[in-house]
Amino acid sequence: MSRTAPARSTKRSNDEERLRELREKIDALDEKIQALISRRAQYAQTIAQAKSQNGDKHFYRPEREAEILRTVLERNSGPLSNEHMAHLFREIMSACLALESPLKIAFLGPAGTFTQEAALKHFGQSVGTAPLGAIDEVFREVESGNVHFGVVPVENSTEGVVNHTLDMFLVSSLKICGEVLLRVHHHLLGRRTDMSGWKRVVSHPQSLAQCREWLDSHLPGIAREPVGSNAEAARLAATDDTTLAIAGDSAAKLYELHALSRNIEDRPDNTTRFLVIGDLETRPSGADRTTLLLSGKNRPGALHKLLAPLARHGINMTRIESRPSRRSIWEYVFFVDIEGHQRDPKVARVLALLEREAALYKCLGSYPKAVR
Repeated sequence: MSRTAPARSTKRSNDEERLRELREKIDALDEKIQALISRRAQYAQTIAQAKSQNGDKHFYRPEREAEILRTVLERNSGPLSNEHMAHLFREIMSACLALESPLKIAFLGPAGTFTQEAALKHFGQSVGTAPLGAIDEVFREVESGNVHFGVVPVENSTEGVVNHTLDMFLVSSLKICGEVLLRVHHHLLGRRTDMSGWKRVVSHPQSLAQCREWLDSHLPGIAREPVGSNAEAARLAATDDTTLAIAGDSAAKLYELHALSRNIEDRPDNTTRFLVIGDLETRPSGADRTTLLLSGKNRPGALHKLLAPLARHGINMTRIESRPSRRSIWEYVFFVDIEGHQRDPKVARVLALLEREAALYKCLGSYPKAVR
């Protein structure tokens, strides 16, 4: 015993010394990181002053942020994941931009919705947010200039498009300035932690649909009631011991609810795409998408003739959706996503051909593809 005790003491002493050395290295790195972030913020302020002198009112440039994030991910070698590394740099850029010109972002509310999560994922935490009750209200608030940008949902990988968002582009002059892809995880939330005595499950209709199989299997006898948003569902659950809500982490934290079961969505890859809307022409970033609003002339094969230039010139169409035009019965318009920026020479030539062929042509914007 007399021989092993000193050995253990020596090992413990060596371990403590090693930990102390590692912590000192971390402290030194933290000091350097803080100094570099402060220097970056100073450069951001200098850029803001130069823009102001040149009369440039657009301090936020989506294409520039997308380029930075792509470069960050290209050089990331771990151990932090791309998602975590992108999040760190988004927050640094968000804080620096707030020194230049604080942004205010409207989103489809109330607070605690996935749309708010998407807005904060894209712009970072250093922005002001304005929750609004309907998609058309978000458009109007941006059009009025009361906020700089808006964030609205446009499609879900399970349940398809959000028609109201598409329809607003028929009457709005706003442009699409960016997109956000958000992995959507639904949790079963309640005031209590037990699974007995529940009378209903409330959530947004799309969330109920995205969890249909799980609900059929685990809560077959519980009534399902649609409400206006997941956050509203969480609010109702917070006031009633017999009501369960399906919502995300933000709503759970906001209304102090327990997660009785997590990630109950039927598809693990459940993803919602959101659009950033504003009065801004986004410049090319090197990996862009363009969204068009089109209708063909009233003749046989109109849609084929309208879209043929895309195939002839090797432009990839990634999505097409039809909506009633609201101008005439049985007349439809098409929302088309293509790869590339409208300023790219090849894309510009094809868009000119589409405009000549179309009865209605409107470019809703070119913008950077979402950086996950």
